[in-house]
Amino acid sequence: MLVAPPLALYVHFPWCVQKCPYCDFNSHKAPGQLPEQQYISALLEDFARDVIGHEHRPLVSIFMGGGTPSLFSPESIAHLLEEIKKQIPVSETLEVTLEANPGTIEHGRFAGYRDAGINRVSLGAQSFDSAQLTKLGRIHGSDDIAVAVDELRKAGIDNFNLDLMYGLSGQTLSEALSDLRQAIALQPTHLSHYQLTLEPGTPFFHRPPQLPDDEQCFAMQLECQALLAAAGYQHYEVSAYAQSGCRSVHNLNYWQFGDYFGIGAGAHGKLTHNAQVVRTERVKPPRQYLAASVSQRLIRYEPVNETELPFEFMLNALRLQDGFTQSLFELRTGLLWSSIESRVMLAEQRGLLVKEVDQRWVPTALGRQFLNDLVSLFLAN
Repeated sequence: MLVAPPLALYVHFPWCVQKCPYCDFNSHKAPGQLPEQQYISALLEDFARDVIGHEHRPLVSIFMGGGTPSLFSPESIAHLLEEIKKQIPVSETLEVTLEANPGTIEHGRFAGYRDAGINRVSLGAQSFDSAQLTKLGRIHGSDDIAVAVDELRKAGIDNFNLDLMYGLSGQTLSEALSDLRQAIALQPTHLSHYQLTLEPGTPFFHRPPQLPDDEQCFAMQLECQALLAAAGYQHYEVSAYAQSGCRSVHNLNYWQFGDYFGIGAGAHGKLTHNAQVVRTERVKPPRQYLAASVSQRLIRYEPVNETELPFEFMLNALRLQDGFTQSLFELRTGLLWSSIESRVMLAEQRGLLVKEVDQRWVPTALGRQFLNDLVSLFLAN
């Protein structure tokens, strides 16, 4: 039987000061004057439409991503959160995350976000090397990262993530480790540490920089993981590391195949409704999004076929170091274990999955190294 899982909310803000050449997210150079009020109104219309049928399910987390949500004023963010909380209950431990660019933070602004209800921030540091930041098209300098962290702490927001990349253009192992040491020195509660990849449609894809080879990147990954472990960060997902008790509630909900509303330009959502898993999607271009009616903005509301559910579940759950249990699979998909048992056994035979003593199925070291191959075993025949 399909049981409604925890429920979260993702809010997309599609504007940045400038578009980074590696980024394939739905982000666009901000106009001279942001249409803040119009966009917040559209977000609230989206939410009012999606919340129907889910009004009694409490939100466990809200994540404001982009783009650069910190381009919006604390007053706009406060209004958005106030109106959302009028329509749906929220957990007493509600996690509310705001993504921010260290180069867009004005003095005292984090205090305004804290008063608005933000209790966690994700800073897009990416590197502490000035030359690398320039290559990446970032608008901040390495010093801005420490300044932003100081502003966070002065505002009383101690729970924050730093995004950091490795495998950058011309980067050496020692340079990757130096970046990470500088990040750890700021004592974030959470670190997202991931390899730069060349995504189709981006300037980097069409004019690729000279990146370290696979062997060099793998060495960076292993050495950086050892450094993070030594600093007390628990590796709990492919690219996520957290101090004890500081794992991201919002991202864990994704990886455990929870539900989430997706509002804003290009936002995707996943909801359990009428005993079905439904995927939602909003129109992508910001101008088209703002010009459309609330019904026109929702361009996809589509039940996931039962044959596709195992792959969708594993695409998320197998990213977790803790893996998954039989009961979680059955609760989140509504399918019987027998529907995937033969494929789980095949993955075990190939040395990609192992069953732990607590009955969790977790990827082996080989399975983590060849995660795409492992996940593909669960594609619909």
